[in-house]
Amino acid sequence: MTSEVSLYERLGGSLAIRSVTEAFYRKVLADDLLAPYFDDADMDRQIAKQESFLTMVLGGPNEYTGRDLRSAHARMVDLDDKHFDGVVGHLAGTLREFGVSEADVSSVGVIAESVRNDVLNR
Repeated sequence: MTSEVSLYERLGGSLAIRSVTEAFYRKVLADDLLAPYFDDADMDRQIAKQESFLTMVLGGPNEYTGRDLRSAHARMVDLDDKHFDGVVGHLAGTLREFGVSEADVSSVGVIAESVRNDVLNR
């Protein structure tokens, strides 16, 4: 019997997800299109929530207690595809910087794409 290694494990587990999440938010906060959405955010809390969310969707332990994506983004009525694409682009770039294989970057992209309509409230 073979057990498949989760994407979470292939990316390096908890410490790797934490490091990727922190580096990802540095990129997001440096992006003039995306940074304004985080002006009033407690970034330590935001990073912790995102780390927990990524851990869950990548096949790690499910300890996510945040709102569903549609509710979490509902007040951001002006979000559109360019914002979503920017976030996914920063995530992919960050994963590449951490040496993640293109196959795994693509797998993360598929997961991200699966929630586009929820994030954009469509």
